Amino acid sequence: MSSERIFKRYSFAFKQKVVSEIESGKLSIEGARRRYDIGGKNTIPKWLRQFGKGKYGKVVRIEMADEVDRLKVVEKEKQELESALARAYLKIEALESLLEAASRQLGIDIKKNFDTRESRSCEQK
Repeated sequence: MSSERIFKRYSFAFKQKVVSEIESGKLSIEGARRRYDIGGKNTIPKWLRQFGKGKYGKVVRIEMADEVDRLKVVEKEKQELESALARAYLKIEALESLLEAASRQLGIDIKKNFDTRESRSCEQK
């Protein structure tokens, strides 16, 4: 018994033919698999998603009314948070440029962390 696997390659025209036969109702997916000796359970459904008119493999999402409302609320909150974040970044940039201008004008480094505790020599006096 040979351990080599046989890989079949199907032409574009063949795939389209199988898809059209399934979509027209002449064959079912399983019927086409048997008739044309197509291996793999996901091969034909994949072709239907790629070449079909969307009848097979199409995802339909059904939502309740409160889910739709909640989604709208979450989207609105997201937009508000994004705009608040943008305003915060602008404020930070403005304050940093103000600090730089003040540092240049005064000739000292305002950003520098000055230690406010007294030195040991002052404590002993």
